[in-house]
Amino acid sequence: MILTGPEITAATADGRLRITPFDRAQVNPNSYNVRLGSTLLTYTAPVLDAHRPNPTHRIEIDTEGYVLKPGQLYLGHTIEEVGSDTLVPLLFGRSSVGRLGLFVEITAPIGDIGFHGQWTLMLSPIRPLRVYAGMKIGQIIFFVAVGPITPYAGKYQASTGPQPSAYWRDLPALEAVAP
Repeated sequence: MILTGPEITAATADGRLRITPFDRAQVNPNSYNVRLGSTLLTYTAPVLDAHRPNPTHRIEIDTEGYVLKPGQLYLGHTIEEVGSDTLVPLLFGRSSVGRLGLFVEITAPIGDIGFHGQWTLMLSPIRPLRVYAGMKIGQIIFFVAVGPITPYAGKYQASTGPQPSAYWRDLPALEAVAP
């Protein structure tokens, strides 16, 4: 079951869902709008390596906005910290942003029960696009979980700002199954 807008508001009020800051104007019929934070990261290495940390370049979006360029992956973040110990969140780009040619969260929309923090956004433009800190960039829907819950306790817990991949932190487990 997907929570409706009124139920998102109720779940925020009774503590089943945490959205900080919460603004009723960002509640939709069955989702909650999230806004783009002021920091972006880009990877600087010509070849990314899943087995090592990859260097990044930090970009601050000023009042004039920032032009995203095609062929570049940008890691952004939500202003809002969103999480729940009982509901399953999924984040998608807003359709109005998609109509501008910006892909948001196309490979990893699902959040884990028990994660609380700002969400890192994977942003990929198909043509140059000026974006602004504070613009509504995505929307989160919430599903009711059925069955026992094991809360998330992973490497991205309590994230603030965009987080580069920490896939390399999983190496001991990966090496054990490598051929």
